[in-house]
Amino acid sequence: MDKKEDWNLELSEYIKQGEPNRVEKTKTWETAIGLQDVDGLKPSKYLIRTAKEHIEGNIDIYEVKNRINEYYEVQDSRKQVEKENEEADKVAVRITEILSEKAFNFSPTELLNIHKRLFEDIFDGAGTYRDYNITKKEWVLNGDTVIYASFQNIKETLEYDFEQEKAFSYKGLSLEESIKHLCLFTANMWQIHPFCEGNTRTIAVFIIKYLRTFGFDINDEVFAGNSWYFRNSLVRANYNNFQKNIFEDTTFLEKFFYNLLTNSNYELKNRYTHIDNIHSANENNLKCNNCTLEEQAIINILKANPRATQEEIATQINKSVRTVKTYMATMQEKGLIERKNSKKNGEWIVSD
Repeated sequence: MDKKEDWNLELSEYIKQGEPNRVEKTKTWETAIGLQDVDGLKPSKYLIRTAKEHIEGNIDIYEVKNRINEYYEVQDSRKQVEKENEEADKVAVRITEILSEKAFNFSPTELLNIHKRLFEDIFDGAGTYRDYNITKKEWVLNGDTVIYASFQNIKETLEYDFEQEKAFSYKGLSLEESIKHLCLFTANMWQIHPFCEGNTRTIAVFIIKYLRTFGFDINDEVFAGNSWYFRNSLVRANYNNFQKNIFEDTTFLEKFFYNLLTNSNYELKNRYTHIDNIHSANENNLKCNNCTLEEQAIINILKANPRATQEEIATQINKSVRTVKTYMATMQEKGLIERKNSKKNGEWIVSD
């Protein structure tokens, strides 16, 4: 995002203050609100004021939901004016609630439940698969459309993709290989387009929850400021036009995931994803090193807190202390990290 929105500037003040609990809540809100831009929706000023009260600890998420629901229980005349604000506000609150929860089940049922929770009383058919075929004119494709899955095959195709992903092992894969695979899984799930509306926001929430199971503390600013790029990169990952020599390209999405998982700083500009743009995602080599997905999660933790103990790291990435010790011993052998000073007063140094 070239220029921060007013709401983003307001909320980012809590991150500058550095109070951990407020920072975590702020990042979740930034992601939840930023994702509404996928459908051109903007939050109301009332939502921002209410979000700030939640960040400051004055109210819990359930009170936030009550206030937003009550705010929109008004006359039809006002609802017509604020219809888009209403969707943005309600869905942002619901995303914040879901992302604040630890519970997660990797299954198509979880995807359905997320969609239902996000869009109940907003869309007809929330939490159910679409029952008709669709096309969508895309700016990034000069008005052409991605070929989406037939509605008759949605359930079976989703179940197959989930079974394949569940059986896949990331163990020993390089970060580059892992990100490529994650991008393919995400792009395939999006191409199915299982719902009538709200597919990108639903899949974004699901992927964030899924990535957290690998131990990642997601860089929320990437979703907060680049939700349109995320959608456009999914379009490009699923589009072929043989006459124009255009083929499915996941490299745009890979840049997004590198920024999301490693705090890289690739330019995520929407114009780069347009099929007529001469800028190719392949022009700049994507960063990769000899670490695995799990090792990258540990590196992110150590960059944020060089004095983190192995017990603390184990808790954050949901692994045993013994497993973390094995990972970190291997990382030292690779030269990815090194220990400086004593065990009690030392800190971890991450190699450039």
